[in-house]
Amino acid sequence: MKDRLVLPAIGALSSLVVLGVGVVLLGQQGAVRRHDGGSVLPALNAFLNGASALLLTAGYFFIRRKRVTAHKLCMLTAFGVSSLFLVSYLIYHYQVGSVPFGGTGVIRAVYFPLLISHITLAALIVPLALVTIYRAWNAEFEKHARIARWTLPLWLYVSVTGVVVYWMLYRLSPPQ
Repeated sequence: MKDRLVLPAIGALSSLVVLGVGVVLLGQQGAVRRHDGGSVLPALNAFLNGASALLLTAGYFFIRRKRVTAHKLCMLTAFGVSSLFLVSYLIYHYQVGSVPFGGTGVIRAVYFPLLISHITLAALIVPLALVTIYRAWNAEFEKHARIARWTLPLWLYVSVTGVVVYWMLYRLSPPQ
């Protein structure tokens, strides 16, 4: 019975997050925006993504060793860090809009598929992470483990590719 209330709420919240990101990125296209090279937020976002990846990895190793409390702490902290990332990401892109990639040649052929997979899976991670946490919170550990087998590698991919996208966009070929 509780699932009939919580799961639609998770779906609605996830939809709002994806819609919010879409509005911030695509809704700013008409306005004059520029890359603010002095902002620390892109580097902070990369740091938060990297921290999330490390926490997820540590959490995985803790649960493999049956250290449930340490696992729970790492995973909830990873969720918190990822949530901070989302807030920082929205603030930055609300200010500057979508930042164009300045790379040319082969690097463009690498960057855009990576970015597309990162964005697509980032949208998918929101409901997956919420349902995974919800299942653990309710001590539905069999269901938690089943969904976590999908959530963990996808979330790790999103976290790591977030750092790679940052590096490619802001360090390898800084935007104009």
